[in-house]
Amino acid sequence: MKNRYFGLTEISTLTGFILLKFILSYVLVNDVYELHRDEFLHLDQAHHLSAGFTSVPPLMSIFSVIIKFLGNGVFWVKFFPALFGAATMVFAWLITDKLKGSFYAKCLVAVAYICSAYLRLNILYQPNSFDVLAWTAIFYCLLCYFEDSKAKYLYYFAIWVALGFLNKYNILFLILGLLPAILVTPGRRIFANKHLYFATALALLIIAPNVIWQITHNFPVISHMKELAKTQLVNVNRVDFFKEQILFFVNDIFLLLAAFAGFAIYKPFRKHFWVILTFIFTLIIFSYLKAKSYYALGLYPVILAFGCVYISHLMGKKHLFPSLLIVFIIGSFAYIVPIMMPVSAPEGIIANHKRYERVGALRWEDGKNHALPQDYADMQGWKELAQITDSAYAKVKDKSAVVVRTDNYGQAGAINYYSKYKDINAVSYNADYLYWFKMDKPIKDLILIREANEEDPERKKEQPFFEKITKIGELRNPYAREKGTTVFLLEGAKIDVNSRLKSEIEEEKHDH
Repeated sequence: MKNRYFGLTEISTLTGFILLKFILSYVLVNDVYELHRDEFLHLDQAHHLSAGFTSVPPLMSIFSVIIKFLGNGVFWVKFFPALFGAATMVFAWLITDKLKGSFYAKCLVAVAYICSAYLRLNILYQPNSFDVLAWTAIFYCLLCYFEDSKAKYLYYFAIWVALGFLNKYNILFLILGLLPAILVTPGRRIFANKHLYFATALALLIIAPNVIWQITHNFPVISHMKELAKTQLVNVNRVDFFKEQILFFVNDIFLLLAAFAGFAIYKPFRKHFWVILTFIFTLIIFSYLKAKSYYALGLYPVILAFGCVYISHLMGKKHLFPSLLIVFIIGSFAYIVPIMMPVSAPEGIIANHKRYERVGALRWEDGKNHALPQDYADMQGWKELAQITDSAYAKVKDKSAVVVRTDNYGQAGAINYYSKYKDINAVSYNADYLYWFKMDKPIKDLILIREANEEDPERKKEQPFFEKITKIGELRNPYAREKGTTVFLLEGAKIDVNSRLKSEIEEEKHDH
């Protein structure tokens, strides 16, 4: 009866934390912000199911199909990253339980998880939330296997590796960190277990369609990584990488330090030393490759769990300090919420820009500071752009003979999502949209969306090819990253537009 009581208490408490996690994912986002540019791409993949995509693996497209079935509303777009975040928290709870952590330790890890960078991560429909979930599940499966040597955990491990791979190739860096960590510890006995190789075969079978797709398409992931390194990672500073690891968990820092101390001096943690070695090796790999700081977020739920268990052990049966620790975590997090979460409108952020600038929140991928955090600027102006494009689309008489061509995937996806014309099919030479052009009929008109400050604002290049060119409008939202983006309507084609587009598409594919 006593075990049942405590079981119900734990389940009820965990359920409460899960509900809180979901609620915060919705209420801490100001209504002034729209969906993020990356979210549109993933949502559009629901209309183009494939074994692979040029920019990301295919798992997100399956979730997008479910969202589409549920109505494609913002609520469901936000639901899935919140769900993955809640599931990660559950795994952190289970890891704490596996380490024989107390009820307090489990509550502490839930509070620590919620009051961290994961809350920000879990508001965006991107592969990152599931990535952290997969990494945490992998650690849990290995901890279970090393505890009782049951082969089933190796198969669970393999499935999570495969799912993680199909979500984001980032998981390969975890495997690169795991291998040496396990090899130099007693856990290397795992390599003598035949089930590890059967499980590996299972993982390879699951990811095979995507690997084959990559091979048959000349490994677009490599081109994508080269482009990423050239345009974004080139501005990554290794010192900033480690500094941001601390900023992600600034109010949980005592728990991380407790975990490191526990691995050094707490005897029950010695058999799990491969965990901290994996953490170290993976961070070194990311640092060497000048990876973005958030790529390493999957390492921390398991470290937080170890830290909570050790803190709980040190406190013993004391009551005051444990309560004060939770109050500190929640209180300090409440202080940084306005910086970490998009609760403030752009005007409020600009008015307090010094506070954001001090923690590097205004630094974009170009290495420069801007008025808003990059993610927030990427959540502005999309509805306005779609409305301007709709104005152009409404003027087209034969809507089956028009192509809406944008400059980037964010523009294309936003138009497809927010347009009142659900068959508008905006495309781009950027990302997967390059493969989604529909040219079944001769193209008579072209709606062209061009970024600000481009070299031909009067469309002199296209004037010989169309009877009439009209500037329909310009995105004027001062806070949008796309501010100045212009919509043109090109009517009455004088040339074979289909051939021209196909030629340019093939040229882009060759460049990729």
